[in-house]
Amino acid sequence: MMSGTWFIRADQAERSLCLLANSAARRRFVRGFFRGVSRLGDGVLWYCLMVVLPLWQGEAGLALTLRMAVGGGLGLLAYKQLKRRLVRERPFIGLIGIECAMPPLDRYSFPSGHTLHAVLFTTLVLAALPVLTPWLVSFAMLVAASRVILGLHYPTDVLAGAALGYGIAQGVLLAAS
Repeated sequence: MMSGTWFIRADQAERSLCLLANSAARRRFVRGFFRGVSRLGDGVLWYCLMVVLPLWQGEAGLALTLRMAVGGGLGLLAYKQLKRRLVRERPFIGLIGIECAMPPLDRYSFPSGHTLHAVLFTTLVLAALPVLTPWLVSFAMLVAASRVILGLHYPTDVLAGAALGYGIAQGVLLAAS
């Protein structure tokens, strides 16, 4: 399988970066902080935002919440299909020296669903409410970093998730216009 060969080479090429990032998780505060960020990225922050938007922005907020729901569903379908087909093992499984600092939600790592959704939702919300840029961009970056620091994803998993999330968001925005 071509993707399997590519992933083996990529895993080794990313090993040093994974080890460096994951070494930060050995500090209790860092591990706890990034676990919290990752948990919020499980959907908690996004679901809360989807409830608050209609209350805060009225009809425009409801329309944004609907775009987020559609985009989130498309993102879920996309990353689950890719994970099933590409079957890249997580760094803590495939690389010696990587500690799993938080239980994964599923078995495979490519692409990062957390990053996909963080970028997707951030892109959709910022298209309507750019005032939230500092907070949502910072949060999305922390979610992406958390996945590598916690030993759950390779950097290329995160980059692929971000690219997919951005692409899906752009498609949703185009369809809504």
